[in-house]
Amino acid sequence: MSDTRPIIGLSSATANQPNTSDSFHFWLAPDVIVNPFDIVEAEQVAPNKGVSRTFGIVTSLEHSTDAPAHLSNFISNDFGQVESEPNTVRQGTTVAHAAVLSNDQDIYMPVPNDRPIRFADESGIHDALGITQMPEHYRVPAGLIEMSNGARAVVYLDSRYILGPEGAHVNISGISGLATKTSYAIFLIQSLLQSVKNRDRIGVIILNVKHGDLLSIDQPPAHGLSPEEHALWDALGLTPKPFENVRYLLPYGKDTPTTGRPNSFRIPQRDWFLYAYSLQDTYDKLDLLLSNIPDPWDTVGALIGEITQGLSDPRTGAWGPRSRWASVTDWDSLLNGEPLVKDGQAQNVGDVRAVSVARFRRLLRRIVQTRQSGIFVSQRRHNVKNLSEEIARIRGGEVVVVDIAKLTDDEQTLVFGDILRTIYKLYSEDSGDGDDLPEKVLIFVDELNKYAPQRETGSPIIDQVLDIAERGRSLGVVLFGAEQFMSAVHERVAGNCSTIVVGRTGSSELSAPAYRFLDPAVKANITRLQKGELIISHAIFRQPVKIRFPRPAYLQEGAEG
Repeated sequence: MSDTRPIIGLSSATANQPNTSDSFHFWLAPDVIVNPFDIVEAEQVAPNKGVSRTFGIVTSLEHSTDAPAHLSNFISNDFGQVESEPNTVRQGTTVAHAAVLSNDQDIYMPVPNDRPIRFADESGIHDALGITQMPEHYRVPAGLIEMSNGARAVVYLDSRYILGPEGAHVNISGISGLATKTSYAIFLIQSLLQSVKNRDRIGVIILNVKHGDLLSIDQPPAHGLSPEEHALWDALGLTPKPFENVRYLLPYGKDTPTTGRPNSFRIPQRDWFLYAYSLQDTYDKLDLLLSNIPDPWDTVGALIGEITQGLSDPRTGAWGPRSRWASVTDWDSLLNGEPLVKDGQAQNVGDVRAVSVARFRRLLRRIVQTRQSGIFVSQRRHNVKNLSEEIARIRGGEVVVVDIAKLTDDEQTLVFGDILRTIYKLYSEDSGDGDDLPEKVLIFVDELNKYAPQRETGSPIIDQVLDIAERGRSLGVVLFGAEQFMSAVHERVAGNCSTIVVGRTGSSELSAPAYRFLDPAVKANITRLQKGELIISHAIFRQPVKIRFPRPAYLQEGAEG
């Protein structure tokens, strides 16, 4: 093989450390610098005495000498004299361990001993990751590989494994404050919208869960981006610009009737609308509102069923209180009037006994009256939106941001569940709006573990998340979820994600079963990731790779997670 790139070492196989079809070793020439996650290539056998290339990603390095023990080195330095010349100069070398990524001729024989090793160039990196075989119109820039020798290569994800139909969903985890999670999710959404062919047929729903981080994504950064950030965007072939065609939905608050201001940390410059929940908006979503309430005997569920049935038109399922439920018009009449209460006493409702009805009233009163943020109203004003109706209006090319940052946990669960249920219903049933709906809807939420916790056996909200995770790929509904600890997320949710992104994470978290797809040496390196560095595992990659990504190009409130 004729190659002008320098040889950085030779492959090495020993009796104790043989090369295999999955990994190989190589020693380094003096003064060569190699780091974990560098991608190298080894000359390999091929038919008819030809040569193929086996690509590997460096997972760890070790330096060894001919000294049988550390004591030998101590003795050879005149019994510990640090300034003296050693009596015996030890022979040593640095050996790198590499996991096999691919072979350009699909030959997975172990790399023989003494074969030349070189740094892979950009085309070699693309061969190694399977990007070369990926049609260009499916390529989505996900970040930049930067190697020890200065080589750089764009890492592309296959949109068929993000948006379907081959796979779907992205999960992002990592410690807050190190440019992971929200920052990367927003960057990847921007990359998708700039890269895929049918971008005008993709709708995006973003939940703002922290302060005002995502309430100005249609505004450029106040001081622009640094030259380094611009260079990163350029290297990825993307344009740094804020989102377009954005609509903001902000929650009604206790002070809104007098101030007209939403219950938000920040008010967008334009295109924002208030949303609130009257009983008429919520009667068929009470199960979501009470998702966090333990209900082992399904007594709360049974009563919710009675209420929903009583407040629904039997022909259409729409709002329509009837018979003994006819007097129920708002939250107060539901909690304090018939049929739940008579003469100040809780009543039996259907098969639900009065004591359970009394417990239900206490729970619901706490959520919608005594501890609420202001989002629950007696009657919704004409200029205040019904959230599910607004979500159902989403169209291709539109970005809808729903602010839930100041809501209580129960209110956040209701809003997120309402969004998921509305979208799932639109795409799983023949709603009659098929021609107007986007081909794909992408939903991003941070703190996913609040809605799909690992130890949860079943609740309305987790059932809704699981429906999206397990069936969304075929429906065109895609979930981007983020959290600090992936081990805190239900394994069926994380397991259905075709793309896993991990930022800097502690060693105790990395010992959880959720990270078993990572090599132990890779886990050790994850604890040392710098700001803007991530490990990404994608369906078509045989091994996770390390990338850098640029800061999203929109006005940000401050440091983000």
